[in-house]
Amino acid sequence: MQRRDLLRAAAAAGLVGGGLPAFGQPSGNIVVWSGFPSGGLGDQVSRPLMDQLRGKFPQNLIYDSKPGAAGRIAAEFVKRSAPDGNNLFQAPAGLLTLHPHVFKKLPYDPLVDFTAVAGLCNFTYSFTAGPGLPAHIKTVQEYLAWAKANPGQANYGVPSIGTSLHLSGMLLSRASGVELRAIPYKGGGPLLTDLLGGQVPVSFNVVSEVLPHVRSGKLRTLAVTSPNRWKGMTDIPTLVELGYKDISFVEWLGWFAPAGAPAAKVASLNAAVNSQLTSPAMAEVFEKNALQPLGGSPAQLTALVKSDYDHYMNVVKATGFTPEE
Repeated sequence: MQRRDLLRAAAAAGLVGGGLPAFGQPSGNIVVWSGFPSGGLGDQVSRPLMDQLRGKFPQNLIYDSKPGAAGRIAAEFVKRSAPDGNNLFQAPAGLLTLHPHVFKKLPYDPLVDFTAVAGLCNFTYSFTAGPGLPAHIKTVQEYLAWAKANPGQANYGVPSIGTSLHLSGMLLSRASGVELRAIPYKGGGPLLTDLLGGQVPVSFNVVSEVLPHVRSGKLRTLAVTSPNRWKGMTDIPTLVELGYKDISFVEWLGWFAPAGAPAAKVASLNAAVNSQLTSPAMAEVFEKNALQPLGGSPAQLTALVKSDYDHYMNVVKATGFTPEE
């Protein structure tokens, strides 16, 4: 093969220039939209990732948010944006895989309206106790005994209704026979504030959000929702091993573009993200927050959405949850 043919093949694969695919001519900024208030998992992962990606493309990369409606506002905004790949939606799994089963009306179809771009990380949940729970309670069984004896205080906080964190509490209540009441918040940040302040005794949280406070001793994790003990928290039991086999959740975070986004641009973004997920800077982020890098191709992320979509259909039926408006 002649040199010009090699260059042509490399250009077609998007490998000319810095080892990463090129977007072509710049057209506005690339904005990654979060559907939640600042301070959550998306901030902890996407902000440092985008710091690593800046300067590698002709377009600026910007992180912004449109919080509200459990992430649905940002999802709808990206769905309705031009399919040029300049607006991306940062989605925790539940927005695409669980919401269709817990809301009667969604402003988007997760299997039709988005193009998978890149998987960022896997994460799990912590069943967390704060100063609102007596300090001598160290285990899930001790908590359930306390909740049964103190029904007026048997509340657990969740970032919003209809999430897998909310369903975790419903499953725990049903399996244990102890009535537990969900207290919904507008995101993980406000929930964490009340948990630390003792306004709610326990909560289900993304592990990375509570981990610094667990390490400092302000909070304590009673269990995690992963099927096996979680890296960085191997001293904490899983709810599965405690006998609650249906409370098994490992979630993920990914970037999605509107349906019809240019394939070349999607491939470019995917290659760029994958090139950084194993970088020293991102390895430090994952280690600090007890996260696991995900990566993979857009096709693999699309398959994951469909698989989890089907899984949550069965989970919601098992809880008896009534879909919200």
